[in-house]
Amino acid sequence: MKAQLITLLAACLFPLRGGSTADWCYHLPTCNYTTWGTLVAEHCNGSHQSPVNIVTADVKGYAGLTAFTFTGFDDSSSVLQIKNANGKTVKVVLDDSKMSVSGGGLPGLYRTQQFHLHWGNGSSAPGSEHTVNGRRYPMELHIVNVRSIYPNARTALRHSMGLAVLAFFIEATNDRENPESWKNLTSYLSSIPNKGDVLDIMNQLTMDSLLQGVDRTQYYRYLGSLTTPPCSETVVWTVFKDPIHVSQDLIGLFSTTTYIETADDQMITSNFRGVQALNGRVITSQP
Repeated sequence: MKAQLITLLAACLFPLRGGSTADWCYHLPTCNYTTWGTLVAEHCNGSHQSPVNIVTADVKGYAGLTAFTFTGFDDSSSVLQIKNANGKTVKVVLDDSKMSVSGGGLPGLYRTQQFHLHWGNGSSAPGSEHTVNGRRYPMELHIVNVRSIYPNARTALRHSMGLAVLAFFIEATNDRENPESWKNLTSYLSSIPNKGDVLDIMNQLTMDSLLQGVDRTQYYRYLGSLTTPPCSETVVWTVFKDPIHVSQDLIGLFSTTTYIETADDQMITSNFRGVQALNGRVITSQP
């Protein structure tokens, strides 16, 4: 059942016409986020793309951005597997029968299916996708949620606000091997160095433990897209203001442990898309 869930997620979150997966990458002069528009021109050249730069002076107050309800985020049995996902990121598969998100100005209940990360190159270059007043954080965590009225992510991607992604900046600290939850998470990276490697991690950690210290009532909101092909413009984005604080040595493990293909190949580094134009969109927050 778990293996089927991973296969479904891989197929659903990055579909192209005919059900194939885009041949896209981050690392080559002829194949990086600036070339995605030639791969999936229908969406990746769109006017409502993500990520964006959040200019705090331009953010508008909106009273409808209320508190979230997080279900199953405290349940360690909801965290199923960690995977080197196609040599592009580290993905953790979650049990969406136990985990969900509602409230927060969202138009209904969303089932929580997975989270993945974007990073730079150790301490030498930051790697968040969104930026704030032009500042890029060391890492960014994305929790992907599918609106419950749709049977799967593939269907949700065809509808406005079919996906809700919760984005958390990750700030580096000098407090080595902390927090304990992230020390635990990164300890599994050595077991998934190569493209497609998977490891069961049920009952080892909770989503709440990874988000400790974040005020989840304060956030930015805007409408955008997936930040990877097919770049579908059906995502309601929540970008939390408070970062997760993780020690620099643990952040560095992502770019020194995981590979695009195998151990003889290039490490996964700088797996983020550059910021996209707002094109008149308004970013909102609590008044």
